[in-house]
Amino acid sequence: MDSKICEMFGIDVPILAFSHCRDVVVEVSKAGGLGVLGMARMSPERVREELRWIDEHIDGKPYGIDVLMPTTYTEAGDLKYDPERLFPREQLEFVRHMLDEAGVPQLPEAEAREIEKELVSQFNFTRDESMRMLEIAMEHPIKLIVNALGTPPAEIIERAHTRGIKIAALAGSPKHALKHKQAGCDFVIAVGTEAGGHTGSVTSMVLWPRIADAVAPLPVLGGGGVGRGRQMAAALALGCEGVWCGSIWLKTVQSEVVPEIKAKMFEAGSEDAVLTLSVTGKPCRTLRSSFTDAWDQPGAPSTLPAPLQAILWWGQGRTRVERARVKEFLTYPVGQLVGDMTEETSVRQVVQDMLSELVETKERLDRVLG
Repeated sequence: MDSKICEMFGIDVPILAFSHCRDVVVEVSKAGGLGVLGMARMSPERVREELRWIDEHIDGKPYGIDVLMPTTYTEAGDLKYDPERLFPREQLEFVRHMLDEAGVPQLPEAEAREIEKELVSQFNFTRDESMRMLEIAMEHPIKLIVNALGTPPAEIIERAHTRGIKIAALAGSPKHALKHKQAGCDFVIAVGTEAGGHTGSVTSMVLWPRIADAVAPLPVLGGGGVGRGRQMAAALALGCEGVWCGSIWLKTVQSEVVPEIKAKMFEAGSEDAVLTLSVTGKPCRTLRSSFTDAWDQPGAPSTLPAPLQAILWWGQGRTRVERARVKEFLTYPVGQLVGDMTEETSVRQVVQDMLSELVETKERLDRVLG
């Protein structure tokens, strides 16, 4: 395809795939797109392991990484390993009582502490922690670094460019996109509110052309609600050079999602992808659950700032819930596209279906425009 993004990376189709799963990253790059590994839930040792595996299996195809370097956060420091000191009593007891009342089995105390230590050590929401991830990543042949929260620091952009690595950042408004451009990003990813995970409040249909106009001639990818060829065609028609997809890969056999959550997604409608602070402390679209609903009830405590809310959920809630596979509490970041995700398929099939529908859409428009 004649796209600036294809030219930039030497790929066949301008489909960039965000995923926490190395298998998805590899399969998308092999299918002609570019896989991007989300590292926000990884320890340094895990980053090394995942990138080595990708290097061994991707057949020399390009790939990238995604990190979180927010401009604002609460530093947890050494207190991460002591929930009794780290969290306010109100929020800590709220989560524990919620799960106890629902009959979610508690973990043995010693085991719970070990699991919690492992989990919370993986939350590299801070700039320093993300910098450590990047040091490791730059030892590998990555072609792209994406910052999912905020404008990348100048030193990262400079270091990446000296190594021939492209830099991009997600934006939910033209103002943020302009900051990314001014900082030296190679392209911007315009993410509409339909997206899964951290997102803003403006729809893709409105956001994409506004950001494309604001940062022109810098390339823009359209993200948020993209998983079909017609949506890809819309992004291209609205001024984007390609698409950024995340949720659609969750339905594939290669994804990291456990079968129980995947089955829950297949039953969900678009309205079940809710925007909430309860998962990370920042607006995050995720699959509705008893956990997300509880924070919206009268009398519920306020959520904690990032990354404390994420540590609270993973360390005190998600571990118990996923161990017991309690369906009503199971959740996972996913966009409104979940309403179209009804059955399991493969990564390669998703790419093929998107391209086939893209061609059909072009043919339909050709007939209409005659």
